[in-house]
Amino acid sequence: MNRLIAIVALLSTAGFVSAAGPKVKIGDKVEDLQFKDIRYLNRSLRDFGDKKAYVLVFVDSGCPIVARYLPELQRLETAYRGRGVQFVAVNAGMGDTIATMAAQAVEHGVEFPFVKDFDYRVVDAVGVERTPEVVVLDGERMLRYRGRIDDRFRTGGQIGEPTRHDLALAIDGVLAGKPVEEPMTPVEGCLITKPADNSHDKPVTFAKDVAPILAKHCQKCHQPNTAAPFSLLTYDQARTRGRTIAEVASEGRMPPWFAAAHDGDRIQHHSLSDSERDTVVQWVKTGMTRGDDSQLPKQPEAVPEKWRIGEPDLVLTTIPFDLPKEGDIAYKYVALPHIFVEETWMQGVQILPDTPKAVHHANLAYVKIGEDFKETNFITGVVPGGEPMTLDNGTAYRIPKGSVLALQIHFVPTGKPETVRLRVGLRYARGTVEKQLRHMLFVDTHYAIPPGAPAYPVKVVRTLDRDVIGIGLFAHMHVRGKAMTFTATPPDGKTEPLLTIANYNFEWQIPYRWEPGKKLLPKGTKVECVGIYDNSPFNPYNPDPNKRVLDGQQTYHEMMNGFFFFIDANEKLGLAVDPKTGHAITR
Repeated sequence: MNRLIAIVALLSTAGFVSAAGPKVKIGDKVEDLQFKDIRYLNRSLRDFGDKKAYVLVFVDSGCPIVARYLPELQRLETAYRGRGVQFVAVNAGMGDTIATMAAQAVEHGVEFPFVKDFDYRVVDAVGVERTPEVVVLDGERMLRYRGRIDDRFRTGGQIGEPTRHDLALAIDGVLAGKPVEEPMTPVEGCLITKPADNSHDKPVTFAKDVAPILAKHCQKCHQPNTAAPFSLLTYDQARTRGRTIAEVASEGRMPPWFAAAHDGDRIQHHSLSDSERDTVVQWVKTGMTRGDDSQLPKQPEAVPEKWRIGEPDLVLTTIPFDLPKEGDIAYKYVALPHIFVEETWMQGVQILPDTPKAVHHANLAYVKIGEDFKETNFITGVVPGGEPMTLDNGTAYRIPKGSVLALQIHFVPTGKPETVRLRVGLRYARGTVEKQLRHMLFVDTHYAIPPGAPAYPVKVVRTLDRDVIGIGLFAHMHVRGKAMTFTATPPDGKTEPLLTIANYNFEWQIPYRWEPGKKLLPKGTKVECVGIYDNSPFNPYNPDPNKRVLDGQQTYHEMMNGFFFFIDANEKLGLAVDPKTGHAITR
């Protein structure tokens, strides 16, 4: 009974403003619709090209009837995809960010695009009122059907099989060039709601309300000596960018974070909370009031100009690379001029290009003399949005005796000839080392992504050979990368989601770390990593949706690299390390 009451309350959505605008009639032509895709880009219905029919399914992450219908919608989309029908899920959830929207698609296995209707113009343009209401437009974008998917799921219950497949019948009618027999049907579901206008509420101020949010989430990057394009340390700097800040905050675009939270999650999430997003937007809407400067929070520590790991104990420099002004540049491999004559322990490692814009990414690994570069010996990398390796006291990375360090470098042209060097800074371990940082690599090089595939999965499964404490997870794919998921199945058989990177971004390859010491996984746990690739024409970064895509080093190829960093839960090395050399001290 309590559950039924909760669902009824959800469906009634009392206290909010209904989204229904002037009712659009069957037979009306719908102008080109505007929305945001999972990559935060402005898109329109035209981006799908000419289709015989367009099916718009209105969804939100909190409506239980939406969740129940997603498998059926995917079956319908698969059945009609080859017949010139384009399915699109339009998220109209008031509190849903783009990352939340993308996660719903990934977690329910939905392949067709999800887009976000932030301003409810799509909702109003087709006259829908509930989720999961659907509309069908013909090839000329004439509204031919508006209503339910079928009559199976209803508020508080369901029937075994639908008695009428309304959406399928509507699509069939449009494809046959015939009038839809029942062009409007009643919809069971959750009312679409718009936020009430609170612009007349008491204004929030920069000093008291907004500056603490910027200090917590934004100023670490938005200050001098970082990759951010401008600073946000002062009121004047924030006011100048006010509208932009409100837009990227409300969308969840900034701070960059592509993982939705789930129950039991131990990942340290860096996205804004709902209340923080609302505060920033309200500040801009009410005039960006300054407030009392005495309420400003403490300024963050300045980012070092060069070394984010602290002053290195050893710096190694590559030979200079002369780069052309344009064209593809094959990966470069270079060994650094230093032999580790003893086993060496590191707590900080950073790769520092002298011309960062010329380096898309670089990976550092140790190799034995005479061996080739191996990703299994990966140490750290430099990627868009990435961080250098920094480890807590007591944990360190081991470089084996007799090794050298080698870099795999992906250079990109800058439009003019460049001469580029890279430096690698190493900071030795301090104190006693109890744990060795380890990692598990999920890699597949034998897949082939079919032309046009909107959500092609590549799966790798590994088994833990010891009890571990998880440190973090990381994903690397190229421009067709859409999402990556990590799940764990312990020996007791109860599968647990570890991380869903729902809207992977090639330009923001960021690490996802667990709260220190909180993520324990027992020996025998199977860890599954699934990369999902979008080779469809709707992917705005797709070099050629008509090509089959294989694994390769250039960005017009693809990669499937998932990383799981961990320590042995039972390890107690007790190594005293000389901070001047990184060598273990013999007792």
